[in-house]
Amino acid sequence: MTQPPLIQRNDAPSPEEAANFAAFANRLGYAIGSVVLGKAPVVRLALTALLAEGHLLVEDVPGVGKTTLARAIAAVVQGAWRRIQFTPDLLPSDVTGVTIFNQATRGFEFHPGPVFANIVIADEINRASPKTQSALLEVMEERYVTVDGVRHPVPRPFLVVATQNPVEMDGTYRLPEAQLDRFLMKLSVGYPDEAVEIDVLRGAAAGRSPDQLEPVTDTSAIAQAIELGRRVYLADPLYTYAVRLAAATRNHPHVRVGVSPRGAIALTKAASAYALLDGRNYVVPEDLQVLIEPVFAHRLLLSPDSQLRGTTAEQILAGVRESVAVPAAQPV
Repeated sequence: MTQPPLIQRNDAPSPEEAANFAAFANRLGYAIGSVVLGKAPVVRLALTALLAEGHLLVEDVPGVGKTTLARAIAAVVQGAWRRIQFTPDLLPSDVTGVTIFNQATRGFEFHPGPVFANIVIADEINRASPKTQSALLEVMEERYVTVDGVRHPVPRPFLVVATQNPVEMDGTYRLPEAQLDRFLMKLSVGYPDEAVEIDVLRGAAAGRSPDQLEPVTDTSAIAQAIELGRRVYLADPLYTYAVRLAAATRNHPHVRVGVSPRGAIALTKAASAYALLDGRNYVVPEDLQVLIEPVFAHRLLLSPDSQLRGTTAEQILAGVRESVAVPAAQPV
C-alpha cells in the first residue's frame, strides 16, 4: 500500500481517532452483516456512502437482499426511517408531502411526506413514473423540499437508499441521467454462494430480519463521524489523480458522455470516508482505485456502437484505471 504523506493538515483526525472510528465502524458492519450475509464489501461501500453524505442506488434482480441491506442500515443507526414503495400510480406529493387547509385554524399546514427521515428507503424506484422519480432530485441534492414556495429542511444525517430492478424487466422506467448523477454510488448485491445461501435459508426459517437488530449508534454519532470524515487528509497529487481519472472517461472513444466534475468530487468524498473506515486519517491511491467503479460506472453514457458490441462501463473503467498513472508517495 502507498505510504502516508510525511506532513498532514493540522485539522486531520489523529491516528488514535481514526483507529477508534475503525473499531466503531466494524461494529456497524458486523451488525449489518448479521442479516446481509456474505456481502462484507457491499456493506462497507454502503457505510462509505453514509459517511460521505451521499446516496446509494442498489440495482439487482428481485430477492437478493437489496431492501434488507437498506433496512439493516436504518436499524443500526437508530434514526428515523421511512420506506416508500414506488409504483406507477405514486404521485410526487406522496413522496415530498402536501399543504392542506386546516378549517380549525383557517390556515394552510404542511404535512411532511416520507422523505422527511434520516434514512429513506426508495424501494423499486424505477417502477414509478419519471415525474415522481424527479420529486427526489431537489431533496437529494439540496436536502430541502420546496412545497408551495416554502423550503422545508430534511433531518441530518440524510441518506436515500434506492433499490431498482434491472431496466430490462417489465414495469420499469429508466432513471434519467440527472437523477443517476445524484447517487454517490451504484452497487449490485449479487447472488450468494451456496454456503451463504444455506445460512440465509436457516435465518429465514428462524425469523431473522433487520427488525430484530439492536441499534449500535445514533444519529448524533453518525453526524460526528461525517464531520470526522471531512477532515481526512487528501494530498494534492490525489486530487490531480481523481481529475485525470474523470478526464480519461470523457476522452474515451467508447464513451458518449464521461464523468462530470460532480463525479470527481464524489470520488474524493467517498475516498475520504473509505479511508476512515480502514482506520486511516489519510487517503491513498488504492482508495480511489477501489471506488472508481461504484462511483463512476452509473455516470457513463456509452456510445451506441459500444452498446451494440456489449461493452460495459465496468470494462471501460478497468482500462481507465490501468491507463492513468498512479501518483507516487511524496511529502507535501
